[in-house]
Amino acid sequence: MEHSFEAGAPIFEVRDLCYDYDGQIAALEGINLTVQAGESVAILGSNGSGKSTLLKILDGLYFPSRGTVEAFGHPLSEQALRDDAFNFAFRSRVGFVFQDSDAQLFMPSVWEEIAFAPLQLGIPPEEVTARIDAALAALHLEKLRDRPPHQLSGGEKKKVSLASILSLAPQVWLLDEPSAGLDPRSVSWLIDFITRQAGDGKTIVLATHDLEIVEAISEQVYVLDEDHHLVAAGTPGEILKDTSLLVQANLARHK
Repeated sequence: MEHSFEAGAPIFEVRDLCYDYDGQIAALEGINLTVQAGESVAILGSNGSGKSTLLKILDGLYFPSRGTVEAFGHPLSEQALRDDAFNFAFRSRVGFVFQDSDAQLFMPSVWEEIAFAPLQLGIPPEEVTARIDAALAALHLEKLRDRPPHQLSGGEKKKVSLASILSLAPQVWLLDEPSAGLDPRSVSWLIDFITRQAGDGKTIVLATHDLEIVEAISEQVYVLDEDHHLVAAGTPGEILKDTSLLVQANLARHK
């Protein structure tokens, strides 16, 4: 039975969210934010600020120690994801791209990597094949289809990671430090790819400390400080011209 999400509800609504590692070490403190459908949002913070943890909570990989998270108008919790209909509906709509491509890629070939997620969701094999071919073409990976992912360059691995999510045709892209370890040409290509997804009406949420990618992609920016608090929210123009804020959050140097 298919789960129906609430029409017009925010994609994500986070209220008073706290997360503690091992019940002791604070990673997030009192976070409030809302992500609307079709919005491009950056979670901006230095290393260790909790932005990657927040992204994993939005993907249902971690769960709050306190506070609430709703996805598509429904609570996003361990209990909710135990419901097969809800889990299928959520996983088929939300795709997560890890910072470290090696943590995401594990199949023997690029083709099998891209096929894995849609097959797990029970999509018919003929449709999976069509989706794989489309993803390979979109990311210009046709010549690498039979290569083992671990033999690829960093930029090629990132493209395969993106293709493995593209094959799901998600409504929502969650990207954790997507530009990490990429050379300037690959970063430029990545920005173009994400911009195309946003142009197609997809919701984009990315965690980053890369100010360039924030300016190029996002419409709304949330800033986390090193004490794991949300200290600012605004447009890229507002956030990036606030030098004192960026220094406070360890995102820029004192001049």
